[in-house]
Amino acid sequence: MATAVRYRVAVPVGPGRLPAAQARSCHSLTVRARGPVAPATVAGVHLWHEPVPAASDTPLALARRDAEAQRPLSPSGPPVRAVLLRYADGQADLVLVARRAALSEEELRRLAAHLLKGTGPEPRVAARAEQPAHPAGARPEAEWGLGDPSRAGLAGTVAVELKEPEPSDATLLAAVGLVLARYSAGESTAVAVFDAASADTGPLVRSVAPDDTLTAEAYVAEWAATDGTDGTEATASGPVPAVGVVFGELHPGSDHRPFLAPALPLVLHWRRAADGTTDGVLAYDEGDVAPEIARGFASHVAHVADQLTADQDRTLADIDLMSRADALGIVASGATPAVGPDTSHRTIHGLFEDTARRQPDAVAVVDGDTTLSYAQLDERADRLARGLRVLGATPGDLIGVALDRTAELIVTLLGVLKAGCVYVPMDIRYPEERLRYTVGNAGTRIVIGSADTFPAIDDVRVAAPADLIALAARTSDDLPPLTENGAAAAYVIYTSGSTGRPKGVAVPHRNVAALIAATREDFALGGADVWTFFHSSAFDFSVWEIWGCLLTGGRLVVVPYWVTRDTELFYELLVDQGVTVLNQTPSAFAQLIEADGRLRSPLALRLVVFGGEPLDVGMLTPWFARHSHTRVRLSNMFGITETTVHVTEQTVTPADVAVKGRSVGRAMPGWSVSVRDPRGRVLPPGAPGEIYVGGAGVAQGYLHQPELTSERFIEDPYGGGRVYRSGDRGRLRPDGRLDHLGRLDNQVKVRGHRIELDEIRNVLLSHPEVTGAAVVLRQETPGDSATARIDAYVALSGAGTATADLLAHASGVLPDYMMPATLTPVAAIPLTINGKVDTAALPEPTTTRETPAPATRSADAAQPSAAEDPLAADILALWSQVLGTDVGPGDNFFELGGNSLLVIRLLREMRDRGLPRVATQDFYRNSVAAQFISFVGGGKG
Repeated sequence: MATAVRYRVAVPVGPGRLPAAQARSCHSLTVRARGPVAPATVAGVHLWHEPVPAASDTPLALARRDAEAQRPLSPSGPPVRAVLLRYADGQADLVLVARRAALSEEELRRLAAHLLKGTGPEPRVAARAEQPAHPAGARPEAEWGLGDPSRAGLAGTVAVELKEPEPSDATLLAAVGLVLARYSAGESTAVAVFDAASADTGPLVRSVAPDDTLTAEAYVAEWAATDGTDGTEATASGPVPAVGVVFGELHPGSDHRPFLAPALPLVLHWRRAADGTTDGVLAYDEGDVAPEIARGFASHVAHVADQLTADQDRTLADIDLMSRADALGIVASGATPAVGPDTSHRTIHGLFEDTARRQPDAVAVVDGDTTLSYAQLDERADRLARGLRVLGATPGDLIGVALDRTAELIVTLLGVLKAGCVYVPMDIRYPEERLRYTVGNAGTRIVIGSADTFPAIDDVRVAAPADLIALAARTSDDLPPLTENGAAAAYVIYTSGSTGRPKGVAVPHRNVAALIAATREDFALGGADVWTFFHSSAFDFSVWEIWGCLLTGGRLVVVPYWVTRDTELFYELLVDQGVTVLNQTPSAFAQLIEADGRLRSPLALRLVVFGGEPLDVGMLTPWFARHSHTRVRLSNMFGITETTVHVTEQTVTPADVAVKGRSVGRAMPGWSVSVRDPRGRVLPPGAPGEIYVGGAGVAQGYLHQPELTSERFIEDPYGGGRVYRSGDRGRLRPDGRLDHLGRLDNQVKVRGHRIELDEIRNVLLSHPEVTGAAVVLRQETPGDSATARIDAYVALSGAGTATADLLAHASGVLPDYMMPATLTPVAAIPLTINGKVDTAALPEPTTTRETPAPATRSADAAQPSAAEDPLAADILALWSQVLGTDVGPGDNFFELGGNSLLVIRLLREMRDRGLPRVATQDFYRNSVAAQFISFVGGGKG
């Protein structure tokens, strides 16, 4: 059921905007003068006569009239200004400008009548009136306005053209409220209604929360009930809305402007004629609202008002924000046509073979001392594929791949594809239970890995790459030729799932072919490029790194695991290998910026691609101070596993940093993006909603999950084929670019990993002693992604359960990057009145370790004195600083909330303080404080 409220507000002008504030405090009336004019001074108002050297209907005359009607009064001048504009054709216009607090619209009309006709009682106008006090503070904002702050105070207008005659005032208010609700997913429906007859009180805020089951008639009735005509006082309170409405009458031969500048970001002036017809003018501040957005808003209000008037039995759910033609136009604005030849029939291995034939002797992969040419890589992958087939693999089989990042992994992935199979990458560092689940869910019978490290699973054969190549040597038969099938699945990557188990995303070959076609020309990718293979093969960023390089003829440099964990070593690798194309999460690149500023070695980089998590462009300031954006292109790419790595591209420049831009750019060629409301209806530019992705990158779906697939991968009702409901929140800009605004659900990004917090929660709930659980993401230092951590809370059925047991239970299923940094027992999980977890009511987290909290340690036990052991004291103090808590010798860095980024920060701080340099790998092996102190001091650790 709808709920209605009303309350009075004072409209703030905001600091530093006095010229615009003065214009907002004034209104004007323009009246065509007919016949003689009264004396020069009436009721203390002096009438100024000004000639205009043009006929009254010429553009020059109209512009002069509008300029006079929009010119605010001086703060120190009289409360009214009267000017008579005389045109060359003998016509004249009287323009009155007054402070709203001094004269109402009706009083202005009486003054005009007396000046022009000398009729009626002489108006009483004070010789001077004080400027009304305006409350300080920021003006309300229209989140969807996308205005240009440099144009703040400049007003624009748009006509609101209604087709249905004689809508009621309540209908017009209801239309504005419903449009606002659609623009904000129901979060904002309040409208400020200004009183045209009196300006001595603030506007009355009226609001009705929409209910899609209401009829138009019932909804309009709810708005009518908020008009205050029953004499009751408005007792509720609330914020100032971003949109205001003024109702007035249309008088032939005159034009009343209720504000010389909009009192709010948008103000609608409805004017009703004597015959009942109504026209509207939308005034907007260009600092708050872009002209394209204002035009769209005016059109949507008119379209909704016409529907409310024409069919009062229609439910709100059936009322459209815009016409279908307009919706299709918006969908088209978010799509980018494909470029180059059609690649929908191509496969990854087929495209690779084309490259290998063109440049057989070019270097394809570098892994330490190992170098493979394109011909060698092709030949080894052929042998591995033949071995797979000898082992019994058939085209379409899902083959698990559990190998560390080496050249052998590249051979294996390519070989699986050449065998006509689908690779399922698994990180060898994942917990055993997660590996078992992935194999079982995928239905994999063969895993390429090491039988010594991969868990034994019934009916699953684990074979090393060397074993498969040896099998191939037993037969001289070539593989039977396979017809290229771009629609066949190439890989299945498992992502975090809200059910407590990861879900497999099946991606066909043609999607990767389209990804390369969409980026090859724009990024100028070719044989001169050197790429890094930095990310886990179980992370879809690796798909772009591997195949983006090898399908365009580049050289792929394998980055060993421990080098990815040591920024300084990685920086040296970039320099030594002459890397030109680098792919990084923003969190990782932030560490690289620091290393670059300190080491200042010559880099060959020409392209850096960001992905995996949102980019805060402010972090790039020191990079741009050292590297010209014309030499090194920084490309921010929004993407999703389900839509084949990347979706949009935005080249970031110093100008974007200056304005703190949030755009992730336009859809790549062959891709499309649109923003839709909870019912799947297209939203206009500016309005935030769920991002839908269509086009060449949409995956086949979720493996063995038809219900989830049909829920998230849908046929586009607007004719765009299959589209993916991303669960990401965004807004489209008028030029087709997309702003990414975070997640709609409980999914987060931590250091590039997509994590469903509900998956962690469900794993905790699966412990028999846990009766309730909540999981939240926090940043110890707001805006610092390195301090991001996952905090978990559990309600337990018994007091004897140790947090260590719960963490051991979770670590058997969750990979390290999903493990909670803290685990806090609580009596019960606090809930809001809506039954959701009340995160604000959760207590401060406790550490996950079982040792006493730092606050309970004695000072002597917590940290040795500098005289006793200066090295130990320095290291413990540094650990305490980085972790934000007191640290004792028995504490484990990672159990206190440490993570890979904080490790890098700690080792950098040690180096800057002149302490011994420690490799990242050695730190991970010595993560207990006392053990680390011993290692640094010269012990074996």
